[in-house]
Amino acid sequence: MNYLIGEKLKFDWKIVTITIVSTLLLMMDFYHRFTAHKYWDRVILYLVIPLIIIVLFFRENPKEYGFSFGDWKAGLAITGIGILFMAPIIYYLGSGDASMQAYYMPFVRGLPWTTFLDLIGWEFIFRGWILFGYVRKFGPEALWLQAVPFALMHNGKPEVETLSTIFGGFAFGWVAYRTKSFVWPFLIHWFIATYIIIVAAGLT
Repeated sequence: MNYLIGEKLKFDWKIVTITIVSTLLLMMDFYHRFTAHKYWDRVILYLVIPLIIIVLFFRENPKEYGFSFGDWKAGLAITGIGILFMAPIIYYLGSGDASMQAYYMPFVRGLPWTTFLDLIGWEFIFRGWILFGYVRKFGPEALWLQAVPFALMHNGKPEVETLSTIFGGFAFGWVAYRTKSFVWPFLIHWFIATYIIIVAAGLT
């Protein structure tokens, strides 16, 4: 115990910055509205601000944080497989669960661009900034670390969806890790979110 108390703490300032800033941005998203639409808030909070920090403060290329197409051949294949795999699951859950229908019905207007804008920043902060920033320090464990705040941000959504997000967050993280790009998990997530709303609204 004495050794632990007397041990000099050393931190990686970029890891500290990513952890603190991303946590504050998630909290700001929860408590405040900055523009007329929530999805524009998320573009600013989760995409623009992290990119500014990467370029101006970290002095790094955003490509190092998955802001590129990466291994696009693998990305296309994984995205196609992911969409084909998830479509019947979404249809089953969305058309048979009253809580899913009640939650998602109001989001029909503006599809698919509302989900595009809502999720592009959302995916970058988790599967870009946090994931690739943490990978440098923690290796593949970063796949689970980024999935935790992602799952917690789903609290308030239908339970059947929220309970699955720790695993879904890991899966999205793996896609980004494998392809070195946040683009491909974004496309899969964009399809999932859009299709859930379509199914819940009875438009299929």
